[in-house]
Amino acid sequence: MSLHDENGLRERISLLGQSLFDRGLTMGSSGNISVRLEDGGWLMTPTNACLGRLDPARISRMDREGRLLDGDTPTKESVLHMAMYDERPQSGAIVHLHSTHSVAVSCLPEIDPEDCIPPLTAYYVMRVGKLPLVPYHIPGDPQLGDAVRGLAGRHSAVLLANHGPVVAGKSLEAAVYATEELEETAKLFLLLQGRNPRGLTPEQVAELEARFPRD
Repeated sequence: MSLHDENGLRERISLLGQSLFDRGLTMGSSGNISVRLEDGGWLMTPTNACLGRLDPARISRMDREGRLLDGDTPTKESVLHMAMYDERPQSGAIVHLHSTHSVAVSCLPEIDPEDCIPPLTAYYVMRVGKLPLVPYHIPGDPQLGDAVRGLAGRHSAVLLANHGPVVAGKSLEAAVYATEELEETAKLFLLLQGRNPRGLTPEQVAELEARFPRD
């Protein structure tokens, strides 16, 4: 990858991070984004950085072993990203947010830990699929990476209990779109609590998954 291409990725991370922040999908210094590079390394947003005010030049550049090459120190939740990438060689980017409705779902005691949100819409199935719950760990805990690694090979998105979603995609844009779809579906799910909503049938879900593979 040329320096020009890498600089373009840095700009896209900053632009999409600001978009997520400006629309209230993450707040303060919460949330982080990473992109896999052609040489096996990564670009990753820095620790304690606000996604709404990223400096492209200070985004962390890491080698394939996770060593920092340049930029600021990467997010303390880099363990989440590395675990997802280990299990998903086809994924090109990962987004982790503390988005309000998704976090709210992660706090509900009665959700199915193997599939936190039912298939309410076609686009949720197409972009997210089944969403397992990862038991609570303190942010940055290395054991959280092990917990995610056990699920990431079978799921492109996971929901961290009392914390938020981690979503992988073929590209940066695909990961962002899937994260946005997850947050909107979490909002729908909460709005429909106690109303016995009609979801998609298993046959409808199977047809969508066959025609629109995520990665």
